[in-house]
Amino acid sequence: MAELFIELFSEEIPSRMQNAAKADLSRLVSGFLKTAGLKFGAIEAYATPRRICLKIADVPTSTPDIKEQRKGPQVGAPDKAIEGFLRGAGVTLEQCVEQEIKGKKFHVAIIEKVGQSTADIIAAAMPELIRKFPWPKSMRWGTGSLRWVRPLQSIICLLDGKIVPFEIENVPVGDSTQGHLFMNNDRFSVTDFADYKAKLLAANVVLDGAERAAMILAEAQEICAAKGLELIDDKSLIAETAGLVEWPVALLGEFEVEFLDVPERVIIETIKGHQKCFSVIDPKTKKLSHHFVAISNMIALDGGKIITHGNEKVIRARLSDAKYFWETDKRIKLADRVEKLKNITFHAKLGSQFERVSSIKELAEMLSEFTKADVKKTKLAVELCKADLVTHMVGELPELQGYMGQQYALAEGIDADVAEALAQHYAPQGPSDAVPTNLIALTVSLADKFNTLLGFWSIDEKPTGSKDPFALRRAALGIIRIVLERQIRLDIPQDLLPFFIDRLKVYFKDQGMRHDLIDAIFALEGQNDIVLAEKRVAALADFLKTDDGVNLLAGIKRANNILQAEDKKQPLEFDSIIDKKLLVLDAEKDLFLAIEKNVKIINEAVVKEDFAAAMSALAKLRAPIDTFFEDVKVNDDVADIRINRLKLLFIIRTATKTIADFSRIEG
Repeated sequence: MAELFIELFSEEIPSRMQNAAKADLSRLVSGFLKTAGLKFGAIEAYATPRRICLKIADVPTSTPDIKEQRKGPQVGAPDKAIEGFLRGAGVTLEQCVEQEIKGKKFHVAIIEKVGQSTADIIAAAMPELIRKFPWPKSMRWGTGSLRWVRPLQSIICLLDGKIVPFEIENVPVGDSTQGHLFMNNDRFSVTDFADYKAKLLAANVVLDGAERAAMILAEAQEICAAKGLELIDDKSLIAETAGLVEWPVALLGEFEVEFLDVPERVIIETIKGHQKCFSVIDPKTKKLSHHFVAISNMIALDGGKIITHGNEKVIRARLSDAKYFWETDKRIKLADRVEKLKNITFHAKLGSQFERVSSIKELAEMLSEFTKADVKKTKLAVELCKADLVTHMVGELPELQGYMGQQYALAEGIDADVAEALAQHYAPQGPSDAVPTNLIALTVSLADKFNTLLGFWSIDEKPTGSKDPFALRRAALGIIRIVLERQIRLDIPQDLLPFFIDRLKVYFKDQGMRHDLIDAIFALEGQNDIVLAEKRVAALADFLKTDDGVNLLAGIKRANNILQAEDKKQPLEFDSIIDKKLLVLDAEKDLFLAIEKNVKIINEAVVKEDFAAAMSALAKLRAPIDTFFEDVKVNDDVADIRINRLKLLFIIRTATKTIADFSRIEG
């Protein structure tokens, strides 16, 4: 067994592409090894700004020798049949034996294939892998036709410490690489992955992205603590900067205190967006400090003074712009900006943002009845919710839409709840995003999301497969979370219901709930209340964890199967009135008494939405149903008795369908 080690060394790879690149390298290399019939051990993949690399343990040095027999025509068959067989098997007649099978003799080819060198397999596969590597964007350079994310400079390909040679354009393939671009850029040779990793570290390259991220966080926190400050832990920014540096060094910079007059998120997003720098809090005041942390890619001889100064210069200019936008935007009221929304197209077939606001307002007014939000304030919030789209600040930093609406609203003295709704009406935008707590905000959020879904449904622009360019699945999940977390009782429009059921399955699955129970609930007629559906699913799930639940499910399914079989013979058209005189056996009498006692309790409990009580009453049918099927022949020879017994099963099915369609439950 041998170690396979590959490094593809290039100019800087964008941070956002690195994780996918190392995953693609693992997939593609392991793919051609599997295709060749090779089994192998653990895979490790890494990426830095200048390289992606892969180590695969326990790779065989060759494919196994193969010896197989292939049965051919019967001895004495026509020559053409024998010649065709020999040609297909790739053997001569001398390489065949005559073998008796079931009293007849056949030509049997003995095919022997010597195992292929793994090095040869790799050498043949790598050029095509590199040429077809799935970068989101790639470039061609020099005089060749090879495309790569950035100019590819060298390749390491080692199997068991030996170079696997292959040719691709003029890129050198061997056993050497380079260290840090600025601090240690000389080439050096390696013998295996362990040697490679150790020498890279000595050459100021931390190979593991997770290790670089941990270094960034630790160093940034340390230099902040030394000044009595506290780092704002931004995980996405840590991950991004880990993909920008091979040897992270944290530096503390500052900007003028006067810029702190600008809203905090503006400062945070400005220095993050333009310079990939971290914001800092003063723990004494719990407010933003006029300091920031920059992550350098080198240990500077001057301790980072020039690098810090460069960052300060750019940040000062950007914050100066932000301050100007803030002061300028405040001069125009949000209400006076609404008319300008006519110039912003939401979608070619759905009109402008101005038209969209009008339709959102109608929805919000209707939804206010369910959310109990103040109608007047809700309508005002809708009117202003998109107004910040035409401000200078949002034009510069689109990620601040909503938040800037709130800041401008507060600056002009608009009600705080209305202002908060402007900030929160996009929420939740993801699983980690909080659901609005403000009634006005959640009402506007629901209206905004329903408007989006209804609009795109009206023009038949629905998500297909993995494509969802308008984030409609996210909008539906946002509605689901708001409705469930805030227990808002409303009906989902029928056109959207199948789509919501699919989204609910995803949501409930994440909550550990079963998809078949969701199917069983939504199979009920008129079931389009998400909160009620969750209650039903939870009660049903708890019930099916009990012995009564499991056994009763089997009984109900058996009853349903009998009824379906009878319905196929002749459609069942009878009432639910049982003729007591026709109850002959004790088992059917006991079942009738249990039905008579518990079905009423079940129906009343369902009306009260007390599904635990409904399940409890349902459980009391378990024993009499079991006994009924053991002792009673449903299809009695006497027609009236048979129909009477079918009615018992029909009543049970009708009663259970007030809770769920048990026929859709697995098990």
